[in-house]
Amino acid sequence: MIVLTGGGTGGHLSIVKSLKEELNKRNINPIFIGSTYGQDKIWFENDNGFDKKFFLNTSGVVNKNKLGKILSLGKILFYSLSCYFIFKKYKVTKVISVGGYSAAPASFGAILFKKKLYIHEQNAKIGTLNKKLFPYAKNIFSSYISVSAVKDYPVNNIFFKLSRTREEIKTIIFLGGSQGANFINNLAMKLAPLLLNKKIKIIHQCGKKEYKKIKNFYAEYDYDVELYDFTNNLPSLLNKADLAISRSGASTLWELCANNLPTIFIPFPYAAKDHQYHNAKFLLDKKLCFLLRQNELTENKIFDIIQTANIKNMSLGLKTIINPNGAEKIIDIVLRDHCTV
Repeated sequence: MIVLTGGGTGGHLSIVKSLKEELNKRNINPIFIGSTYGQDKIWFENDNGFDKKFFLNTSGVVNKNKLGKILSLGKILFYSLSCYFIFKKYKVTKVISVGGYSAAPASFGAILFKKKLYIHEQNAKIGTLNKKLFPYAKNIFSSYISVSAVKDYPVNNIFFKLSRTREEIKTIIFLGGSQGANFINNLAMKLAPLLLNKKIKIIHQCGKKEYKKIKNFYAEYDYDVELYDFTNNLPSLLNKADLAISRSGASTLWELCANNLPTIFIPFPYAAKDHQYHNAKFLLDKKLCFLLRQNELTENKIFDIIQTANIKNMSLGLKTIINPNGAEKIIDIVLRDHCTV
């Protein structure tokens, strides 16, 4: 039996989903071990692709006071030991961790109880948990680090199937994410009259939190904008766009790459270890994206990019940066690795 563990955020959980779906294709229903905090239950509580699901009462250690950190570490240790009973009952032999505090109990449990541990590191800056786990891992998967057994990010193949080469900017998509990025939402509203005046169409995915406010704003000024709070049809929306404006969380970044969609990345400035900046810097160094810090961004800089960018060269370059079937390649390695435990 294989355990998939990790989460907290959509970026981690999208990797779990991709790996789970690949296992399901091979008639394998894994176990999921996550947390009652974060988005784990929202994503997977009703998912029938898992044999069993366990949501443990764990939380992160970062940004807590001394007492809070001690309590969180105590819970992680307790549930790491508790994983022994899960591993034994369901004859677990392998654990695949995608990071985040949700992954800590099962990952440490894998080390303590001698199960084979595999790690997917999604970001250019290695997470604190994964850095501690790396020496114990059978294999490491990452799009950024040289020791990775698989470089291709586990992106759903629909993003590749609906990709195309962009040649001119007729439509721009603003990606606020499922939770809604306030800065990007406000930027979209500021730019709307200027873009529409230039006959550039707008698609705006704003998140549920600010949807009503933004919908009323566009209606008040009679702006013709394609607006969504959240959508399961993101690949089709990306296919319609010629340029994206987005945060640079790893999963979103690689989905945009798979779709060959040139993007202006605006990293979340408070991300741990500034990992969103470094995720996009990896592409910037290859001249495959635009990267602007939130505190230095102006409407004029956005328009300079729109008016001068050679998006065709960038779109063609993105075809070479990621290949499909990343999840398939990862699961191939995991399943080929015969267990002796």
